[in-house]
Amino acid sequence: MNYPEFFDKIPTIKLKDNLANFLGAFDDGEIIFSYKDIVKSAGHSCPTVLGAYLMTYKALQELYPSETPIRGEIKIEFSSKQSDGVTGVISNVMSNITGATFDTGFKGIAGNFDRRYLMFFERNIISNARFTRVDTNNSVDIFYDISSIVMSEELQFLMQKSLSKKADTEEIKEFGKLWQKRVEEIFCKIDEVISVVKL
Repeated sequence: MNYPEFFDKIPTIKLKDNLANFLGAFDDGEIIFSYKDIVKSAGHSCPTVLGAYLMTYKALQELYPSETPIRGEIKIEFSSKQSDGVTGVISNVMSNITGATFDTGFKGIAGNFDRRYLMFFERNIISNARFTRVDTNNSVDIFYDISSIVMSEELQFLMQKSLSKKADTEEIKEFGKLWQKRVEEIFCKIDEVISVVKL
């Protein structure tokens, strides 16, 4: 399976999943997600998928500076509706990593390992997302802004041509390369496009 080399440069996210440990899925419940894992799950790599991954990475770094994050014990909130814009895509990525869902997740076993009611929408917050540790109630707001990274004219042209089905095979291939080049550029400026605020 071939994919852009920069995928492997993006830091992995390590968590402990007590449910996975209890059911014998992974030794000690240790789970490691890579960006490539999330791309396979989402079906594509784009600024939104990358942003959701990096926001989760940064939030967990801040909330668990010297501990392994506990999957299933992290609450995530959004200001928008799940159906607004790219919120659904972002929430799906974050759900895959943290296990958090609103009401569609695992219901638990005898009151343990419940993954529901850990993700909420239309909350009164100003950030792109708010992450909260359930055990300590510590929270961080995450902001993601890529407005400074402008799409090149060539990329815009090839995108329009490809979507209108007027591009040939080579142009479509070139569009894909330029698209991922832009995603890589966003990753390379992670500290510029993402900010974390402790609450």
